[in-house]
Amino acid sequence: MSSHLGRYEQVGEVLGRHGLGFLADITGVGRWFGHPRAAGRDRATTPERVRLALEDLGPTFIKLGQLLSTRSDLLPPPYLTELAKLQDAAPVVPPEAILEAIRAELGADVEELFADFDVHPIASASIGQAHAAHLEDGTPVVVKVRRPGIVPKVEEDLEIVQNLARQASRRWERARGYDLEGIAQDFAISLRAELDYVQEGRNAERFAANFSADPQVLIPRIIWERTTSRVLTLERMTGVKVNDLARLDAGGIDRKGVARRGAEMILKMIFQDGFFHADPHPGNLFVTPDGSIALIDFGMVGELNEELKQELTDFLIGFTQASPSLLASALYALCVRKELQDRPRLERSLAGWVSQYAGRPLSEVNFTHLISQLLAMLREHHLQLPRHMALLFKVLIMVEGMGVQLDHDFALGEVLTPYARRLVEDRISITATAQRLLRASSDAAELFIDSPGRLRRIVENLDTSGFQIHVRAAEVEPLVGRAERIGNRLVAGMIAAALINGIGDLVAAQRKGRPWVTVLITAGLSTIGSLVGYLLWTGRRRD
Repeated sequence: MSSHLGRYEQVGEVLGRHGLGFLADITGVGRWFGHPRAAGRDRATTPERVRLALEDLGPTFIKLGQLLSTRSDLLPPPYLTELAKLQDAAPVVPPEAILEAIRAELGADVEELFADFDVHPIASASIGQAHAAHLEDGTPVVVKVRRPGIVPKVEEDLEIVQNLARQASRRWERARGYDLEGIAQDFAISLRAELDYVQEGRNAERFAANFSADPQVLIPRIIWERTTSRVLTLERMTGVKVNDLARLDAGGIDRKGVARRGAEMILKMIFQDGFFHADPHPGNLFVTPDGSIALIDFGMVGELNEELKQELTDFLIGFTQASPSLLASALYALCVRKELQDRPRLERSLAGWVSQYAGRPLSEVNFTHLISQLLAMLREHHLQLPRHMALLFKVLIMVEGMGVQLDHDFALGEVLTPYARRLVEDRISITATAQRLLRASSDAAELFIDSPGRLRRIVENLDTSGFQIHVRAAEVEPLVGRAERIGNRLVAGMIAAALINGIGDLVAAQRKGRPWVTVLITAGLSTIGSLVGYLLWTGRRRD
């Protein structure tokens, strides 16, 4: 803390100025707590004072507030609404500083690098600013230049944010239900990625590859010979902003088609590619005269890996079956923070939630309302989503809002249905089932392989010096729970082995010309026998 003492003092002073003594106390900066401002403090709500404090603390804290504005699973609506007002604007960097940064990074003056370069920025943000230019061949480009000196300031603030989260986790009882340190760490990773323009360029190329077969989705080309971690040069996208309805209508552009095309673009990113643009606000989407959609700004992205995809699919299955039990299990698997105290209460909440949508097609569901209710439920039960899943829900809400703005009859569920159906079909396919069984058998094999070594070390300890056991009653329950989990893994491994053996027999039967029905029955009996053995074993354990 001592190495950043001056900045900690600023944080405490700003929190004090805005009457946020509680935050100062739980984050450990109360000793530098400033005097509240009399003017306006009594009239401002607490969420408003939090926003004003973040604005005063500068770019890193503004970015933190913007991130938290997407976390409906963590914060109640008044805070989300207020933090969403945070603007990532910043004073313009003097032209001399921009030209010097380009010279230092690219090794030449702008006159040698570009046919022309406008020193007046198109946009100026906290991390960098963008300038219009042309390459020597006449290609219009945008040159993004990272703000000079921003990296050391951001790194200092990121260290402070992570330390404040650590302090709050220890000092504040309610914080123990949330992974504040994990949120701070995820924020640091995300912001560092935004600082690296090479990473943004790679993100753009990945999107371009994913949409290479779709001529109506336009991704700017990266000019790598004019790009470094501090300077990004990319093809300039032109068109009408997606929310400029008057210009879209004046250009004769089919708004219904744009709404559906935009939704399909984002849903493909999420559910098919597993790599999605995490900030598709209207300023990042342009519509060309033929109705194509151009996308820009690839600093913030989300990923849906296979594990998250499977857990999300399990949740969709529980939703379509209107099963509170399946939904509760899926949510528990999906969340990273699992301080679930009362599962029956969670199931009752889920039953009330899902009953509103039971029997209704997805095309009739208001997803903004559905997701908002779900996230409020997670917050109530202290269940915290992983960052990429929180981004996914935020993006779905943004897509539905954009679609309805373009077309009052737009139904996100209608576009989403085939993707959801494909997820469920993939989840229950033979190939996916076999892969899960192989993973289960791998876990069991690892346990068997590791056990002899552990037992040998125990015996060696006994032979040399023996040991004494001191056990407190409070320690017994976790040990018993672990033993039960190991037993479950052993039995799961045996069941998996029986299933895999049955699948192998099926394949062999087809190759040898044996009747596959006979082999299927044999494999089924083997699996049933394993399951019966498991039930008998669990019954004896309960006795």
